Amino acid sequence: MASHLSDGQALTAVRNHHADMVDRASALSQALTAAVEAGDSGTVYDEKGNLIEWCTDDLVPHCVAEEDRIYPVAAGVVEAQLLVEGLRHDHEALAALVEELRVSDGVRSAAVGQAIVRAFALHADKEDALLFPALADAPGSAFSEAVEGLEEVVGVA
Repeated sequence: MASHLSDGQALTAVRNHHADMVDRASALSQALTAAVEAGDSGTVYDEKGNLIEWCTDDLVPHCVAEEDRIYPVAAGVVEAQLLVEGLRHDHEALAALVEELRVSDGVRSAAVGQAIVRAFALHADKEDALLFPALADAPGSAFSEAVEGLEEVVGVA
């Protein structure tokens, strides 16, 4: 079945979705940090819960979708194979940070929240600047087909 997205449209969609995700994670992390700085334990609890919920509902499914649908496309692109292995390690590090956030309190939770944002932003930048363009440019890589309709990766149209 032919894709409805061109490779250029697919690149734009994943980059825009990554930017939206980084913005949302940053806002949630900043709200948690502000609550910690204000010393409001009730709000800290709520804001930490909001960030954990976003990680559980958005970040983790995003990472799983990339590994299930996009990273296998890289198997056919020799130049991308080692990068994908590194990106999988990023996903593991992000998952570990989410688990650390679950058990952290106070200042530590704010620091872990900020680490999640920074780690995800760096990870998304590697995909946006290195992996996805390489896949989109590789003959027969099926990059646009891999992301077509994948809401966790391209967002909601």
